[in-house]
Amino acid sequence: MMPTSVRLDPKTERMLRRIARRTGRSKSQVIREALLRLTEQTSEPAAGRSLYHRIKDLVGVSAGGPADLASRSEEYLRELFAGRRNRK
Repeated sequence: MMPTSVRLDPKTERMLRRIARRTGRSKSQVIREALLRLTEQTSEPAAGRSLYHRIKDLVGVSAGGPADLASRSEEYLRELFAGRRNRK
């Protein structure tokens, strides 16, 4: 393995120490695993993956509205329509 030096701010260093201690891994192992996960997340999508899987982190992201709108959209629509019926 190649030695590499990384400078971390105090908060990140504390988080790294905590994760390493909690998982029984060395700080180097935690950093390697984090880099592998980041690489997997940012690499080209695997062939055959659906469009939804490629954009699922963006679904429901918008300014305003409830944070759980994407997962509870049907419920919100029902409430919206019920409110309109009651106003008539």
